Amino acid sequence: QVQLEESGGGLVQAGGSLRLSCAASGRTFSSKAMGWFRQAPGKEREFVAAISWSGGRPYYADSVKGRFTISRDNAKNTVYLQMNSLKPEDTAVYYCAAASSVVVVSSTVNSWGQGTQVTVSS
Repeated sequence: QVQLEESGGGLVQAGGSLRLSCAASGRTFSSKAMGWFRQAPGKEREFVAAISWSGGRPYYADSVKGRFTISRDNAKNTVYLQMNSLKPEDTAVYYCAAASSVVVVSSTVNSWGQGTQVTVSS
């Protein structure tokens, strides 16, 4: 089991930036990739970004491409999500996820973070 501890999030105006962090502990060897999902009220959880521990190649949802940057620090077992040019539609609870595959989708996630609220005002 991988334990995920998130930090960051908060309230920001449109066009602003936030940086989320997620530190992994426990059986981190069982995780091949890390990712971020988000869920807005009344909406289903959606994929945001992912990165593999070994290759470090990022992958993004079209909705955030060019604005968000995912990165990882293997020595710290930590993944980051730098969110720039934030829009009101980015408002959601953001969840860190550890996946058993380099393909990060709900079915491959074996650990979830507690979630952190990101609110973007217009």
